[in-house]
Amino acid sequence: MSLHFTKDHEWISVDGKVGTVGITQYAQAQLGDIVFVEVPAGGKALKAGGEAAVVESVKAASEVYSPVSGTVKEGNAALPDAPQIVNEDPQGAGWFFKIELADAGELSGLMDEAAYAKYLAELSA
Repeated sequence: MSLHFTKDHEWISVDGKVGTVGITQYAQAQLGDIVFVEVPAGGKALKAGGEAAVVESVKAASEVYSPVSGTVKEGNAALPDAPQIVNEDPQGAGWFFKIELADAGELSGLMDEAAYAKYLAELSA
């Protein structure tokens, strides 16, 4: 599996042609206590950089963007009833959706873990 990140603080873990997408620990920390999550339905077509999900916290509401183009295989059914899972495990059980990649080549435009760590360091500098 490979792990990639966007400048909007989404992560995608890819296994074969399927990616699992969520928000990073950094994004979760910026949002604070998450109180609402809306995930996309299976079968929805998404474009890279397009709106895919909604997350609301006590501080703000934000869109979650798809890091790649493809078709949603499933949304995380646990999140609408238990949005706090994103606070507890944003890069694990708090994933938002699984997507079948239309073009694996789009992954080359994303950051790996080292590049994302450097990006975060630049943000806080």
